[in-house]
Amino acid sequence: MSEKRRKRHSAEEVVRKLRDADAMLNAGKDLAVVLQTLEVSEATLHRWRAQYGGMKAEEAKRLKQLEEENRRLKQLVADLSLDNQMLKHVASGNW
Repeated sequence: MSEKRRKRHSAEEVVRKLRDADAMLNAGKDLAVVLQTLEVSEATLHRWRAQYGGMKAEEAKRLKQLEEENRRLKQLVADLSLDNQMLKHVASGNW
C-alpha cells in the first residue's frame, strides 16, 4: 500500500477548494465524491470551513501573514523576557 504525501495548501488554494466544494455540493454531488475530487479528508474540509469560511483569497492570504507575524513577535517577546531574567539574575549577584 503506498502512502500519500501530505500537502500544505496555500490560503488561496484552500479558499478555491472550499468554493469548489460548495459548488459541487450545491450541484447535488455526494460528499464522498467531493472529498475524493478535492483530495482532502472530511475533517480537513470542516477545519478549513471553520477557519476560512466566507473569506476571499486575499483575506485568507492576509490572515496567514498576520498569523506568521504574530508567531515571530511572540518568539521575540519570549527571547527578550529570557534575556531580562538572565540580566536580573546576574545583577543580583546570586551566581
